[in-house]
Amino acid sequence: MARGLTLSAALTAFIALVLVHETCGATAKVNHHHCAPSSCGNIHNISFPFRLKNDPENCGDSRYELSCENNHTVLSLFERKYNVKEINYNNYTIRIVDSGIQKDNYSSTPSYSLNRRNFSQYPSAYTTYLPKRNSINLELSWSTVWMSCEKPVNSPFYLDASTCNIDNGDQYSSNSSISHFKRYRYVKVGRTNATDVVDSCKVEQMFITSWPGNDDPINISCADVPNELVYGFELSWLSDTCKSYCGRWNLYCNLEDGNHVHCFNPGGFRYIIRVFVLETLASIVTAIGLHLAAKIVLGIPCVIAFFIYKWCRRHLSMYDVVEEFLQSQNNLVPIRYSFSQIRKMAKGFKDKLGEGGYGSVYKGKLQSGHLVAIKMLGKSKANGQEFINEVATIGRIHHQNVVQLIGYCAEGLNRALIYEFMPNSSLDKYIFSQEGNITLSIEKTYDISLGVARGIEYLHRGCDMQILHFDIKPHNILLDENFTPKISDFGLAKLYPINDS
Repeated sequence: MARGLTLSAALTAFIALVLVHETCGATAKVNHHHCAPSSCGNIHNISFPFRLKNDPENCGDSRYELSCENNHTVLSLFERKYNVKEINYNNYTIRIVDSGIQKDNYSSTPSYSLNRRNFSQYPSAYTTYLPKRNSINLELSWSTVWMSCEKPVNSPFYLDASTCNIDNGDQYSSNSSISHFKRYRYVKVGRTNATDVVDSCKVEQMFITSWPGNDDPINISCADVPNELVYGFELSWLSDTCKSYCGRWNLYCNLEDGNHVHCFNPGGFRYIIRVFVLETLASIVTAIGLHLAAKIVLGIPCVIAFFIYKWCRRHLSMYDVVEEFLQSQNNLVPIRYSFSQIRKMAKGFKDKLGEGGYGSVYKGKLQSGHLVAIKMLGKSKANGQEFINEVATIGRIHHQNVVQLIGYCAEGLNRALIYEFMPNSSLDKYIFSQEGNITLSIEKTYDISLGVARGIEYLHRGCDMQILHFDIKPHNILLDENFTPKISDFGLAKLYPINDS
């Protein structure tokens, strides 16, 4: 029993603290800055929560900002402009009219469709204001609906737009889906649900309205329609005011004595439990949100820094491997060039001979005048193994049927191999060519095959190390000016002792 009383007392104290916190917060919100009222056109005494764009920043609420355009007070709602007709601070409503409505032009229609769903789909500081004649049910909104029907409709709820002289025919003439057959225009005023629309009709536009005139949809006349549109509709900021005055947990409020906000709650154990659950959930959601935000704010830079670190480590390791190999091979014949020398040889890399998975090949010229092929290895070769293979194999041999490596470059990310230039390109150009004028005679084909065989035999038996190419194909067989074959591209080659089988 005592334990139950202790739990009840603790729960009551918790709820009291929550309510005190909300009440203090609400009092702080109500104490807004006092500013002189603004005016624009026929709208005077524009005051809190409203403000004009040019008002001081501490005046009004930015969510309720109005603008003064051509001496008309304008409210921007869902990125559309509406003219303000009246602000009623007694019942917390503002009446606005679509900017497309012209008071003396009965055929004018609103520029934008708007219904109560707009206020439920998008966050807004306003809610629709329902007069006492309407239920608070969201589906029972008072609206004016323009419809286009394939067949005539005989219903007391449908007004013939053409007989009322309110048919805006030009509005639909550009609609390709209905321009090939006759359509009948109707206007329906009042509460409209999806089931109220006849099967042969299509809703073209819908507008909410707060007209205080005839509230019987059967007795609506043609003259009532433009009057409803000109009157516009009312929006309320009472819901937001309730939160400011009453706090988050006073779930109900109303207007008493005309314009006094009265806050109340139903009380009882169910209400206490509801407040407790809501407060707990709100705290949990806030904590999770802060945790995720911290992880994102701190985590993304850490991930980026980690990848930068790994990238640098990988490339520094590559530099060490390549440089260590070059320092240990003092007997290499090829010349080491700087990247600036390579760029000068290739004349800015303007003459491109080809491209592959390894990188690109450019035509160049040595100071002696000899033409060369400069192979720029792609930067994706992270460990430099292909570069090492090429230098380690071709750099130590010289044979008539193996392409000669003249020099190389290893400077940071820039790695290049300089070969003797082969004017007749590669063998695949002749084998797989679809052009009839590029052919090889049987004798020349035999000589090329024999030359490739001699080159492979030399790689296997003619050096102090066995060199296994692993990538013999027509693309890697180059042809000089006399069609002498030269084996190239030793990126996949392996070295083995001469005694290994």
